[in-house]
Amino acid sequence: MDHVGEAHSLWLEREPSAEEVIAEFAKFDMNEFEEVVFCGFGEPTEALPVLLKVAAYVKETFSKPVRINTNGMGNLIWNRDITPEFEGLIDIVSISLNTPNAERYHELVRSKFGDQSFDAMISFAKKCTQHVPKVVMTTVATTITKEEETQCSKICEEVGAVYRIRPWED
Repeated sequence: MDHVGEAHSLWLEREPSAEEVIAEFAKFDMNEFEEVVFCGFGEPTEALPVLLKVAAYVKETFSKPVRINTNGMGNLIWNRDITPEFEGLIDIVSISLNTPNAERYHELVRSKFGDQSFDAMISFAKKCTQHVPKVVMTTVATTITKEEETQCSKICEEVGAVYRIRPWED
């Protein structure tokens, strides 16, 4: 699926600038929305400077909570700890945990960062808890066993994150 609702495609011809994203807010009554979420077909932290500038605008202009849905690879992408930059701008970070097993994680996600991806994602989550009020780690219902869900819950407890099992969407 590459569309949602009326949109025929969610693919963009190019990455928009922060100013272009900010200009889009004029098209909406922001009172109708509870929060602003950075998510999509790609990894939102790939465009970190844009994300941070738009998040600052949202906080200053609309006083809305800001959430990032991420794969948790931001620190690997930027080759540094980006989580301190979330302080005061990001209210919730939701990280796709997917599975409690590093080997299975690599099979599922096929990250360009290879075998280090799982541990880097866990480390990213821990670091987020120091700078973001709420960190959530998720799996998808019916894609792992109950035993694996218990293991994921334990990982989240150790990290200081909330564990959430997302519903399977067909």
